Amino acid sequence: MANSALNFLAIIFYLIVAALLLRRLARGEAPTPVHRALLLGAGGAAVTLHAVILYSGPGPAGDINLSITGAFALVAWLVATTYLLVSFWRPIDNLGVLIMPVAAITVLLDWLQPLQVPVALTSRLQALHIVVALVAYSLLCLAAVQSVMLLVQDRKLKQKHPGGFLRALPPMQTMESIMFQMIGLGFILLTATLVSGAVFSDQVFGTPFKLTHHIVLAAMAWVVYGVLLVGRWRFGWRGRTAVRWTLGGFALLVLGYFGTKFVLEIILHR
Repeated sequence: MANSALNFLAIIFYLIVAALLLRRLARGEAPTPVHRALLLGAGGAAVTLHAVILYSGPGPAGDINLSITGAFALVAWLVATTYLLVSFWRPIDNLGVLIMPVAAITVLLDWLQPLQVPVALTSRLQALHIVVALVAYSLLCLAAVQSVMLLVQDRKLKQKHPGGFLRALPPMQTMESIMFQMIGLGFILLTATLVSGAVFSDQVFGTPFKLTHHIVLAAMAWVVYGVLLVGRWRFGWRGRTAVRWTLGGFALLVLGYFGTKFVLEIILHR
């Protein structure tokens, strides 16, 4: 009963943040100190409750649940937490209109369909590898959401009557700069993830290094992000070109991890 109450409250707080942001965007209002305080308060409550739910899961103590629903919930929590932390320094408040409802959905799915694939953290190397991978994924997820907002902003600017929506967003140049900052840091962490996974595969995964769908797709995503960063540096890529490459790289990451887990756990029941 207590766990059900925690799940319900986490979902409600996530949806409150999304509703506050959606209301402000619809009105074309810039964030005020009061609005930011409400957003951070409700968002902080949501991620705190979410963290308690993840920590108090039914699996063995000290293990991490990497089933498809558990991994979704864990990644969503880290993305939401990273979003709230970054919003203290960068104007990314508006990303919550997409991030928070998705986080609420992952809590609901893990609540209704609590699958268990416990992974014991047997070494500091393994824990570090997983943490770095999750932070990289979170930053690149934020960059993907930022690219969607950029795409919407670009389309609104090309309309004759874009409405007040644009007044609630930072300038495109600012949003684009923040997106590339997140991609740059995420790319560094993704590189560290791939290198540690290749060099220490036996210690991290318990099996010698071998090419799997997950590794191949993650490496392809790394190439896409690398090409995008070089294109930005050498040729000044921006706008829709940058958005396409950003979403393409993230799609490969999602397909590589969650796509593989969906096939194995839901379709093949392995």
